[in-house]
Amino acid sequence: MSRVGKKPIEIPGGVTVTATGSAVVVKGAKGELSWSVPDLMRLAINGNILTVERAGDTKNERSLHGLTRSLLNSMCEGVSKGFTRDMELVGVGYRAQVKEDKIEFAMGYSHPVIFQLPKGISAEVDKKQTKLTLRGIDKQLLGQMAADIRSIRPPDAYKGKGIRYANESIKLKPGKTGTK
Repeated sequence: MSRVGKKPIEIPGGVTVTATGSAVVVKGAKGELSWSVPDLMRLAINGNILTVERAGDTKNERSLHGLTRSLLNSMCEGVSKGFTRDMELVGVGYRAQVKEDKIEFAMGYSHPVIFQLPKGISAEVDKKQTKLTLRGIDKQLLGQMAADIRSIRPPDAYKGKGIRYANESIKLKPGKTGTK
């Protein structure tokens, strides 16, 4: 039995969860998220406790049980607190600027790279223009945008230059002189 799926979700104050059929809508102070729950899962709401139940014990139902609970928990957390993702630009002349809903990167290419932010994701850059902070309520969308931004210039294996997550550690390869 899924240990993650059995764990009840405590709905934070100020968050309302509405389940109609297979659609779930979670509303909070930061916004609103909706998701279509798989047909094999059932939701039970008792006061401020949300539990995910499954009908049977097939492999597909077991795999969806923990996933459904985890996604619903992330939705509740996102609309109440929100999520952030910090990124760093490492390299001489590498910088970013936020202009409305776009981020303009100078990453050593012959042209600036302009990245369009989707609705629901905001970005901030520090004074040095080397630390980027992404904010949003949808954890999956935020992670995908961070991965897309990182793919503009992934960290180099030899010098470590590029865009990386703030908590990411990169193991650098030795150069030609380092192999004796």
